[in-house]
Amino acid sequence: MNASAPIVAVGAGRMGRGIALAYALRGHAVTLLDFKPRGAQDSARLEADIRRELRATLEQLAELGLFPAEQADSHLARIALARLDEAAGVLAGADLVYEGVPETLEAKRDALGRIARHARPDALIASTTSTMLASDLAPMVSHPERFLNAHWLNPAFLIPLVEISAHPGTSQDALERLRGNLESIGKVPVVCGCHPGFIVPRLQTLIMNEAARMVDEGVASAADIDKATRYGLGFRFASIGVLEFIDYGGNDILYHAGNYLAQNLDPQRYAVPDIIARYMESGRNGLRSGQGFHDYPAEQEQAYRRDVLARVLGMLRHVGLAPAGADHLAKETQE
Repeated sequence: MNASAPIVAVGAGRMGRGIALAYALRGHAVTLLDFKPRGAQDSARLEADIRRELRATLEQLAELGLFPAEQADSHLARIALARLDEAAGVLAGADLVYEGVPETLEAKRDALGRIARHARPDALIASTTSTMLASDLAPMVSHPERFLNAHWLNPAFLIPLVEISAHPGTSQDALERLRGNLESIGKVPVVCGCHPGFIVPRLQTLIMNEAARMVDEGVASAADIDKATRYGLGFRFASIGVLEFIDYGGNDILYHAGNYLAQNLDPQRYAVPDIIARYMESGRNGLRSGQGFHDYPAEQEQAYRRDVLARVLGMLRHVGLAPAGADHLAKETQE
């Protein structure tokens, strides 16, 4: 076994490997700890498979220009692989442990219990679950004040966002330490309450279900729905947040559009939330009224509009679809 690292990813599946790569690419040593009992031959075979997969991914990233090809070996060398019988020593030296075992209560209880027994009392423990609440998992951990959820999005080594969800007993220190650690490797952490679905899964489940319905109803082909998502919906919300977009267009527009779809498609799926009706009735319609989900001081309106345009053009430029003059605008915005 290589020397243990302050960052440990428990579970040698897709998420664990992705987290290990995320830290290695930023120059940090990390240990990928397999928590399944295996014989020596099975462990050796798994480790060889993991090394091959990690190397192939690094070579692809180098080909795509993320880093010079000669750096692949050094990135790979930062990832140590450890077996279950080495868990006690590996976890004892950890500052931060990510639990990424299968999404069953039995697997979580076993893994979190063993992690907590071997890790130092001040070591952070974060579950990468996408379905279970931190409040349900916290009782499985000794010193639960150091426990919280950290939901990464695949591929974990590329997607910036990590959703942090604490339980009522999580200490503020633990929350800030995890947030700072993630920011130090270039991640964009957001904090959400202890509610089912976090932020992204709750939003994307609705979108995915609706896309599937549209195929079933013959609204459009799967290819055209995916194209519309990539070049319309995806572009839009990569440049401007969902609630920010409501403000940009006008809360009242969403109110009327939602009611139209509720009447013509499904009254429950497209029911307008109470907060939208309240905002419209109070004249809180977003950018043009100066207040919506965000505040828009009148003296900053034009600068804000320009910033939105620059964000959209920046996204277009990345994929070679920017109209003439976009590079000039982008340069001006940076200066």
